[in-house]
Amino acid sequence: MKKSYSEITPYVKELAALSCGNNNIKPEMYPEHNVKRGLRDLDGNGVVTGLTEISHIKAKETAPTGETIPCEGELYYRGYNVRDLVSGFLNKDSFGFEETIYLLLFSELPSQAKLDKFKETLAEYRSLPKSFVRDMILKAPSKDMMNVLSRSVLALYSYDDNPDDTSVENVLRQSLQLIAMFPLLAVYGYHGYRHYHLDKSLHIRDPKPHLSTAENVLHILRKRGDFTHLEAKVLDLALVLHAEHGGGNNSSFTTHVVTSSGTDTYSAIAAALGSLKGPRHGGANIRVVQMFDDMKNSINTQKESEIEDYLVKLLNKEAFDNAGLIYGMGHAVYSKSDPRADILKVCAKDLSVEKGCDEDFALYETVARLAPQIIADKRKIYKGVSPNVDFFSGLIYKMLELPYELYTPIFAISRIAGWSAHRIEEIQNNGKIIRPAYINVKEKRDYIDIENRSE
Repeated sequence: MKKSYSEITPYVKELAALSCGNNNIKPEMYPEHNVKRGLRDLDGNGVVTGLTEISHIKAKETAPTGETIPCEGELYYRGYNVRDLVSGFLNKDSFGFEETIYLLLFSELPSQAKLDKFKETLAEYRSLPKSFVRDMILKAPSKDMMNVLSRSVLALYSYDDNPDDTSVENVLRQSLQLIAMFPLLAVYGYHGYRHYHLDKSLHIRDPKPHLSTAENVLHILRKRGDFTHLEAKVLDLALVLHAEHGGGNNSSFTTHVVTSSGTDTYSAIAAALGSLKGPRHGGANIRVVQMFDDMKNSINTQKESEIEDYLVKLLNKEAFDNAGLIYGMGHAVYSKSDPRADILKVCAKDLSVEKGCDEDFALYETVARLAPQIIADKRKIYKGVSPNVDFFSGLIYKMLELPYELYTPIFAISRIAGWSAHRIEEIQNNGKIIRPAYINVKEKRDYIDIENRSE
């Protein structure tokens, strides 16, 4: 009988057990050898591996006593406080993602004339090569849109007449093209999945050059291409807040590592996409929404006592996915507050009014208020716990009626701006290839002739 491509045969299971059985590295060995596992120390601080001007995260400050203590979280893009940037966009009732891209790439805020020219350039690049949708997206539809994005990015290498030139000028050209194309690659990939895997109707709509990135995402995604101004503004804000988050995050560090080898832009960005696809990095907001859906199906969410009991059960691995987590709460860096969550909360409230989702927003607010103390009591965490960006972005995406399959790709549509800035910064600084060290803890052994080896 012919084996299926994805079948794990008994022999493969046997080999897997052999591999696991011969792995003798124990968790306690890492501190014994002074290895910062995950490139973080015991306090969760990242190991310094480079210098950057792109963004900065502030979550701690020095008290008068000299002690380092948690503080309200702050995020800076090229030295500008994100809260101030967002206030500027909101006060002018303008879309901010394109301006944020410009800032991250060129380290200055554009004048109106410069911003208009930049938007025109992105609009010109916002198209795919001839027959690309048919040949690269629709002929091999995938259930995973991150897979579609990665595959499509690598395929674009073949359409580039100068793919391996790593000069700043050429990499910038490639980066701007990818920034402009990412919404098309992700959304068209989703339409292909809907059609071929779910047997739904297929509609491929061209973007409009005068629309912002956020507006175009909703335009090409929705069947009628319509959206409200508030919907587009809230999605735009989510793109702004996901565009960059310090060079130490996994996918941006991946971009630095792969770029340092001298490889092409398409390979570097595909590697970053592979990092973001991992559930430890991207996709947490999906789990937030699913957790709340389970909560609403399991308890009476009008009773605060039942909400408290449910949250305790989550931590005790007795509810939802039994992982022992309250999704959307806590962050590796922030403790007292995540500035992105603070900003998104305000927008989520406005959108909940327009969408008639007041009760959902009230439930999220209640969990955001109760969960930190419950986590502190159960886990003995004293640094402070607060909602992170995934907490309210999940609610926003649900209210925008975005499919789960696009939650992480929308993260990528935003973060490609930060990845591009980090790739260019790595090239400009012309550093050495990034090559960390590992300590070998395997004992030396004498060679055994094959006839003397055990069966």
